[in-house]
Amino acid sequence: MNGQAGMSGRDLLCVAGVVAIWGTNFVVMKWGLQGLSPMLLGALRYTVASLPFLLFVRWPAVPWRFVVLYGLVQGIGQFGLLFTGLALGMTAGMASVVMQTQALFTLLLAAPLLHERASPSQWIGLAVSAAGLVAIAAAHGEGPGQMTLAGFILTLGSALMWAMSNLVVRFAGKTGAKYDPFAFIVWSSAVTVVPFYGLALLSDGADATLHQLTHMGLRETAAVLFLGLLATLLAYTLWTRLLQRHQAGRISPFSLLVPVIGIWAAAAAFGERPSPLQWLGVAAILAGLSINQLAGRGRLLLLRWRASR
Repeated sequence: MNGQAGMSGRDLLCVAGVVAIWGTNFVVMKWGLQGLSPMLLGALRYTVASLPFLLFVRWPAVPWRFVVLYGLVQGIGQFGLLFTGLALGMTAGMASVVMQTQALFTLLLAAPLLHERASPSQWIGLAVSAAGLVAIAAAHGEGPGQMTLAGFILTLGSALMWAMSNLVVRFAGKTGAKYDPFAFIVWSSAVTVVPFYGLALLSDGADATLHQLTHMGLRETAAVLFLGLLATLLAYTLWTRLLQRHQAGRISPFSLLVPVIGIWAAAAAFGERPSPLQWLGVAAILAGLSINQLAGRGRLLLLRWRASR
């Protein structure tokens, strides 16, 4: 599909599913990290997302460098940093918000690297969203239940890795390869397994790693299955398919809806209550998304109306 074409109802349904899964994703990560270290949680997540399927899923019809690069950037980079940030005091609700700087990073990187021209409404909308993220960052603290500065910085780095993985998908698409997104996610997930286990052994030690594996409870097991099967295989397959069909700058801003679910889920699970300044930042982010998407749709409708005359 042409990157400038409108999104179908099926595309929008895929967006809704991704938002729901990723919105609750941060609470599930926090639950998993209560019994597992960040690197071991990453290793188990990608073990579940890849190893059971390797015998049944063929290598995607795309150059191997894109599979490896996506796995390292999206797996080790994005989730290695995010899990560590959550373990060091990033709250689940604010993590769901801060991660959305990926939309800003994607737009900034896509313009010079992919030559995808952003409309004025996209720049204005993301500038408003960026101002909201600054407000949230200003509200960090070191008390119980507060977002820590270290957690914020690591989560911001994770968002940059997410944006880079978006561009890897777009570069893979420009090769003309017609590959299956599910196969792409399975094999790129397999790339991360050995590095993640190696990092777990390096950071935790062999004894501690073995102890965590042999003492996993129902909560940790459920968290690993959710993260591996739903948040990785299902959600990222849908996300990758959307990026194949549309420009990165058009798709990435939809992830700004994730905090709507994320903040609610964190409040229900952990009693997290954003400060007034953080609420102001969240409102700015959602306003930026509205500017970005509604203005773009209005321009598309205007063009269609002119073409019909």
